[in-house]
Amino acid sequence: MKIDFFKHNIGTKEKRDLCKVLDSIFLTTGDAVREFEKRFSKYIDCKYTIGLMSCTSALHLSMLAYGIGPGDEVITTPMTFVATAASIMHAGAKPVFVDVEPATGNLNADLIEEAVTNRTKAILPVHLYGNMCDMREIRRIAKKYGLIVIEDAAHAIEAQRDGYKAGELADAVCFSFYATKSITCGEGGAVSLNDKEKSGLIRKLSLHGLTRGAADRYVGKYRHWEMNMLGWKCNMSNIQASLLLNQLANIEKYRAKREKIARRYEEAFSDVKGMNFPKVPKNSKSGRHLFTIWVDPRERDEALHYLQTKGIGAAVNYRAIHTLDYFKKVLGYHIGDFPVAEMIGDSTISLPLYPKLSVKETDYIIKSVRQMKLSHTRFGITP
Repeated sequence: MKIDFFKHNIGTKEKRDLCKVLDSIFLTTGDAVREFEKRFSKYIDCKYTIGLMSCTSALHLSMLAYGIGPGDEVITTPMTFVATAASIMHAGAKPVFVDVEPATGNLNADLIEEAVTNRTKAILPVHLYGNMCDMREIRRIAKKYGLIVIEDAAHAIEAQRDGYKAGELADAVCFSFYATKSITCGEGGAVSLNDKEKSGLIRKLSLHGLTRGAADRYVGKYRHWEMNMLGWKCNMSNIQASLLLNQLANIEKYRAKREKIARRYEEAFSDVKGMNFPKVPKNSKSGRHLFTIWVDPRERDEALHYLQTKGIGAAVNYRAIHTLDYFKKVLGYHIGDFPVAEMIGDSTISLPLYPKLSVKETDYIIKSVRQMKLSHTRFGITP
């Protein structure tokens, strides 16, 4: 049996919406983007959303809008994709890593205050796998030290914890619509926030620093644009937005299907010796973006290759990024600096988890995983 690691939810309705845009005058930022921004803001309970080309650009522009730059430090997690730290560095600031919780892989809020210095400007938590960090504690620390909070919710559009949605306790929250995300347009992202001034600044920074986009200039009487700051080019297009609108309308239905599959995995793997998996925090609604298993690092690659020979698409999300060559060289980190993140990164295998995964395919994955011959029966992380 051949099972892909991921399949998107783009169907007939999304294709019809796309064709409407292709038959129109405006392929770039226009009415479809504005409609998506409005609906997305309503879904996550934020006043403003700016559609962008990626979550990376959302993080980067959020840093700039909140005045984070050279000489500043931003506390974040090493258990994430490289874009989280890269966005900090693109703003001219320095990422300062803090180790993660052994049960979830999320930024360990209990360790944050130890990392605060007189250069710390912000905290950037990442909601790994779709499970939210302890945002109440992170917000408390931020308030105590006067810090900005920018959430990386690339995995967690639908997530909640302790009654709060992603972004509700932050200054800004950034999302991804990359090819493997809950809703996708291939490449895409957004930032949502409640600050009108900052939202306007991010929108301007996303389009060269211009005072008006193309669609705004051609509505009614022609209006000239001005450029009064240096910006970038990372605005979302109508093409991207057209693919997202109907997926957004069905986002909870998609999540419910992933939840059902994830719970089957949890039940099936709970008694497998030498294996563990991240736990959903109490009082949480998980986005269920990824389902990962953790095996002994000595056997991870062999187990990964075994699943591939069985036709199962599997991946590693993620290796601890402070162990990657670039961050070791530029930031001076070493193996052993963040042992929990390293253990998780060396142990992780991500399994297929998406709404189109059939019962038969799920059964086959479960059977194949349970048949893996794990000789090391003690796993190194104890939640």
